[in-house]
Amino acid sequence: MKGLVLAAGYATRLYPLTKNQPKPLLEVAGKSILDYIVEKMEKVETIDEIIIVTNDKFTSHFEEWAKQSDYKKPLTVINDGTTTNDNRLGAIGDIQFVIEQLNLEDDLMILAGDNLFDFELTDFAEYFYTVDTDIITTYSEKDEAQLKRAGVIEIDEQSKVLSFEEKPKQPKSNFCVPAFYLYSSETLSEFKNYLADGHNPDAPGHFVPYLINKKSVHAFQFEGQRYDIGTVESYEKVQQIFEQKQ
Repeated sequence: MKGLVLAAGYATRLYPLTKNQPKPLLEVAGKSILDYIVEKMEKVETIDEIIIVTNDKFTSHFEEWAKQSDYKKPLTVINDGTTTNDNRLGAIGDIQFVIEQLNLEDDLMILAGDNLFDFELTDFAEYFYTVDTDIITTYSEKDEAQLKRAGVIEIDEQSKVLSFEEKPKQPKSNFCVPAFYLYSSETLSEFKNYLADGHNPDAPGHFVPYLINKKSVHAFQFEGQRYDIGTVESYEKVQQIFEQKQ
């Protein structure tokens, strides 16, 4: 299994903080967001390489971070060649770019580089091997405004995904889907098919409704907190929460 961190965005909503610093390398309570993520990836025994896909503007930042890191698993930084928010490939475009560049033929765990979370990725991977299908993550969200800004799914009693809707006007459930995915090696070719069919290359959640029409996908239901850092206000709030934890 490979681990892929999506870090090729330009985080314009966080300017000026991210004008010359990639969002995953912003510090929260003395440690970068990316370090929190990679520490959890390190615990997953089957992951044998952690890949960070970024853009041309921030490649050197991640290469320097990797050079100074002392993680056991190999770190690979991939430059997608984009230079601005206007010519970015989008998250799904970046996934396909990495698959092609590295000729990936492994199962692939994909995480957004701007999420902090309480649950363990070891549990996520264990669920993947138990259900033996592609899996996404979900949690119960009480705030309807948040549901309308996110991906929302319907699931059956076995947690099989029945429907997925991105930013629904009328959410069909309280099951919110953050950007954590685990796809089997057999599914990787579907990213190329998805893009070739002209689908949205941006938010990674858009791939899910396409996939559930082709094969079974299950949802790993996690408990605990998950923090999405998208604005200066959310970043400052997360800072306060993590500093209080220490």
